[in-house]
Amino acid sequence: MKIGKELIKGSIPTLLIAQLSNEDMYGYQLIQRLKLVSDGAFDFKEGTIYPILHALEKAGEVEAYWQDSADGRRRKYYKITETGRAMLTDKRREWETYSEAMWKILGGA
Repeated sequence: MKIGKELIKGSIPTLLIAQLSNEDMYGYQLIQRLKLVSDGAFDFKEGTIYPILHALEKAGEVEAYWQDSADGRRRKYYKITETGRAMLTDKRREWETYSEAMWKILGGA
C-alpha cells in the first residue's frame, strides 16, 4: 500500500536524522538506504531530500563535510550533531505518543 504524501512530508527530517544517527552518509546514499530499509515505501527524489538536508544543516542538526571516495568522486557527507540527536530523541517520543493515540482511535492493539 502506498503512503500518502501528506503523511510522509512532515516525517522526512526525522527519517534522515534517524539514518544519520547510525552513520555519516551522502545524499544519494541516504535516499537508497531509506528505500531499502522501508522496503520501497520511502522512495524519495534528490529534489526532495537535499533542501531538507540543507535546512537541517542550517538548524545545526547535521553538519556537512566533503570527502573523496575510492573512485575519486568528491561527495558531501552529512553527520548528526548533538542538537540533531536531541531532536531525534524528541521526535521518537512524539512519534510514540502519536502512534499510540492513533492505534487507540483506529482500534489497533
